[in-house]
Amino acid sequence: YQRRVRGFAVPLKQEHRHFLLKVLIPLHKPRGMAAYHAQLAYCIVQFVEKDPSLTEATIHGLLKLWPKTNSAKEVMLLGEMEEILDIIEPAQFKKIMGPLFKMLARSVSSPQFQVAERALYYWNNEYIMSLIEEHNSEIMPVMFPSLYIISKDHWNQTIVALVYNVLKTFMEMNNTLFDQLTLSYKAERQKEKRKEFQREEAWKKVQRLAIDANKSPAISSQGAG
Repeated sequence: YQRRVRGFAVPLKQEHRHFLLKVLIPLHKPRGMAAYHAQLAYCIVQFVEKDPSLTEATIHGLLKLWPKTNSAKEVMLLGEMEEILDIIEPAQFKKIMGPLFKMLARSVSSPQFQVAERALYYWNNEYIMSLIEEHNSEIMPVMFPSLYIISKDHWNQTIVALVYNVLKTFMEMNNTLFDQLTLSYKAERQKEKRKEFQREEAWKKVQRLAIDANKSPAISSQGAG
């Protein structure tokens, strides 16, 4: 497949586009993908490089097949996605950045160290960083809650250090927005804590009423005797 895809003429024929969307992308689904993933990723990148208009459909296709419980597979797909982002055109990036960074927010929050680490390495990529900076006002609000939580209570110090670097980068990109997000997140957390306290108090009240209700028949029967 690698040799065939490399030899496809531009503009791509409809049958070649169909081959990408209906054959190559679904090949990410099998659990045994690791056996051929390097060759598959190469073909995917070749398609996107030859026809940038395929970028959006390709990334949406990969996100639909994103693994939920297979961390090794998720690490592979994070690597492949970075290869696509290495050659993505800015106009195409704008189309997919919403769902892409929602996925990255979940990946950095993964309990699997390797997944979180691989996702955070995106911020070491100069080209991806330039795209993030250009759209920081849309991307920062998506990523901030996950990063803030990790910075406070993640068990792995390597992940915490990487997260601090990302937060520092965001602060340097847009200090005003960073401060707004920090204040907003803290206010939201306080609101959640108040709601939790109110729920606990309401539950305690219900428990007290239940205890009193159970006592009442005994008191009544003693009075009757």
